[in-house]
Amino acid sequence: MLWSLSICNLSFVFLSSCSLSCLYVGIYFLLQEFTIFLEWEIISLQGVPIVMTILLDWMSLIFMSLVLLISSLVIFYSEEYMGGDYNINRFILLVLAFVLSMMFLIISPNLISILLGWDGLGLVSYCLVIYYQNVKSYNAGMLTALSNRIGDVALLMAIAWMLNFGSFNYIFYLEVMKSSLEMQIIGWLVVLAAMTKSAQIPFSAWLPAAMAAPTPVSALVHSSTLVTAGVYLLIRFSPLLEGTMPAKILMLISGLTMFMAGLGANFEYDLKKIIALSTLSQLGLMMCILSMGFYKLAYFHLLAHALFKALLFMCAGAVIHNMKDSQDIRNMGSLVTQMPYTVGCLSVANLALCGMPFLAGFYSKDLILEIVGMDTSSILIFLLYFVSTGLTVCYTARLVYYSLSGNPNLPNCHPMTDESYNMFLGMSGLMVMSIFGGSMLSWWLFPTPLMICLPLELKTLALTVSVFGAWLGFEAAKFNVAMKVKSLSYPSLVTFVGSMWFMPMLFTLGVSKSPLTTSYKLISTGDQGWSELLGGQGLYSNLLNLSQEAQSVHQNDLKIYLLGFVVWFTLLTMMLVFLI
Repeated sequence: MLWSLSICNLSFVFLSSCSLSCLYVGIYFLLQEFTIFLEWEIISLQGVPIVMTILLDWMSLIFMSLVLLISSLVIFYSEEYMGGDYNINRFILLVLAFVLSMMFLIISPNLISILLGWDGLGLVSYCLVIYYQNVKSYNAGMLTALSNRIGDVALLMAIAWMLNFGSFNYIFYLEVMKSSLEMQIIGWLVVLAAMTKSAQIPFSAWLPAAMAAPTPVSALVHSSTLVTAGVYLLIRFSPLLEGTMPAKILMLISGLTMFMAGLGANFEYDLKKIIALSTLSQLGLMMCILSMGFYKLAYFHLLAHALFKALLFMCAGAVIHNMKDSQDIRNMGSLVTQMPYTVGCLSVANLALCGMPFLAGFYSKDLILEIVGMDTSSILIFLLYFVSTGLTVCYTARLVYYSLSGNPNLPNCHPMTDESYNMFLGMSGLMVMSIFGGSMLSWWLFPTPLMICLPLELKTLALTVSVFGAWLGFEAAKFNVAMKVKSLSYPSLVTFVGSMWFMPMLFTLGVSKSPLTTSYKLISTGDQGWSELLGGQGLYSNLLNLSQEAQSVHQNDLKIYLLGFVVWFTLLTMMLVFLI
């Protein structure tokens, strides 16, 4: 096959080269404990310098390397997936703008330059979510944009509070000024901003809605860019959060998010939404372990999760592409006989998500659960962790049952194949990383072995919960428990659980219905009612009536003249008769 100089191939070569360079330098910085801090003063306002700062340390470089690697493979995959789109160049440029915004956010130790990347992500994500230009996409795009605006406002307020220190480089003040009131307020605002970007309760509704975007965008957004921005920001601010009230509240909220998303995914039939809820569950896991003070573990899981989640979306995209854009898992079945390579990649990604030993997800997930097993702070958090882990395996087993096994649920003449060069190579690269990435990251980030001593019951609890979750998911799918419970006696309970605890309804129509109704009444009685009647429109209608009467006089002037003559003559005659 000849190599074409398309924008996809050029972007793939450029981004993958940058990725390898960042990885090499990042590992060198990690081993040497080396950091580069660059500062460029653009302008000074009232003694407050506006500076562009760049922080290059092992954390930012390795994360950049991963984002660039996934972006390059997603763009390469997009050439075939989006091949029928006449505007594919515009699509790729939007994706590149998205990646550039993420780069700004990663390398910034300064709140102003962080806001540049933060707002860039929000703006470009809106353009990508509404890419297919239908009513559903517009609604999803507006929900995504407005939810993220709350976090943008919180970040702007944090910037305003940073004026108290005379500089926006937060990295200087995290340790020294952590006990001051200003930094505590900034901590609250940053937590709020991170919660909106990473879709924690009560801002979770936008994440499944953003599935209206093309699948390659979903692979990028849900693995390493938009949703991970909040987690990455909190990793940078982690010294400020240790043992504080925002950290405790965040721990509870993220634990509930993890549980809610895992439970909701077991009642969903849309393939992309199941994977989106899986992302939400993993984000809750990262936020929860981060709020407990283990920022390196959160960073480790962030990287490992990005690898297999991008692969999961790519495989889902290949399946949807072959299914002629059907996303309902009930229409699938026996895919393993028709798309063996894609299903193999999907199975690797699913097993990595479940924490199968020696795949990418195992190293970070198992370590997190063992650390939680050692922690004695809260039985509720402990239960949320392990129950959510079981639910993850549960919905994965259900997905496997519906889509990969059983009988084909498609029409007999429906063609399905693995023969797609770009998609094949895009998935292959991420599958290799999903197998070996976890162990490599583990060796780099934790070169000193950790000794974790736990009783046998706690040590095997994660495995036990996973096996039980897999059995439960498979059995529940086999007997279609969700539909039977819904049809028998508890339809509202299934609706509540399956709709993310009514969050999409509460935080869209629930928030907007009352103000919109009230404002409509006010505008119809005020601005468009009495004020129009007594003001402009009333004056206009009166003048219009007067001008019409005057016009009728002008158009009938001869008749009026003769009528006037007759009236005058009659009056004159009557007066003469009266006088005589």
